[in-house]
Amino acid sequence: MIANTPQPPYYVVIFSSVRTDVEDGYQEMAQEMEDLARIQPGFLGMEHVRENGLGLTLSYWQSEEAIKSWKENERHMLAQSYGKAKWYRAYKTRVCKVERDYEFFTSL
Repeated sequence: MIANTPQPPYYVVIFSSVRTDVEDGYQEMAQEMEDLARIQPGFLGMEHVRENGLGLTLSYWQSEEAIKSWKENERHMLAQSYGKAKWYRAYKTRVCKVERDYEFFTSL
């Protein structure tokens, strides 16, 4: 679903990936990373989707310092090394500052 973020400014980390065919431990590690990210100081929310081989995970953060702390988390670093070794064919990470956002909701 759509992450509930505060008024800007805040930051988004966009993780674009293409998976390998290896499933060994992937789902468990992905769930652990989501659970761990949610308790990190400065975490605001997350959205992810995978379609036609392309995965997108967007994580929202209060500050660049919070992002740096998450990147240096010991378990996250382990997941990154497994990702490079067996789960991802390719990936790219982008860090952006959100300066404005818009929203629309309906009760239909």
